Amino acid sequence: MKQYIGTKIIEAEPAKRGECFEGLDMLSAEEAARDGYRVRYSDGYVSWSPKDVFEAAYLLPVTVNEELRTDAPSISQEMVDDFIKETQVITLGNKTTVVRAVLRNGFEIVESSACVSAENYDEDLGAQICLKHIKDKVWMLLGFLLQTAVHGIK
Repeated sequence: MKQYIGTKIIEAEPAKRGECFEGLDMLSAEEAARDGYRVRYSDGYVSWSPKDVFEAAYLLPVTVNEELRTDAPSISQEMVDDFIKETQVITLGNKTTVVRAVLRNGFEIVESSACVSAENYDEDLGAQICLKHIKDKVWMLLGFLLQTAVHGIK
């Protein structure tokens, strides 16, 4: 079989398996009490997903960007900030700052900044500059992901 990458926007809420499949007598009490999510797809189809499977695939909630004039799905600063899992800052030589950001999906972005004169070097300022560039890239990448989820690939 071929492998495919899928991206879609769904609605979901925590739910026990038994809450999604009422009337199915074949579920054991243990299975009925299993944690997961009730999932509603854009076509109205409703299903249930086990908690671990759901959270591995869908744990990127869409938040409304308050600065926009729409409540359509969009990227917010909160989403960008939350997508950066960790950062590491180092100084190379005596005037270059390098920042490595690890995103929630394991992807890494590295940015650097440098000044002309070592006397003017400030690691904190260099890190701020690098982090701004990293956040701009994360914003673009999440925008690409959201565009694909909303409109698919044609």
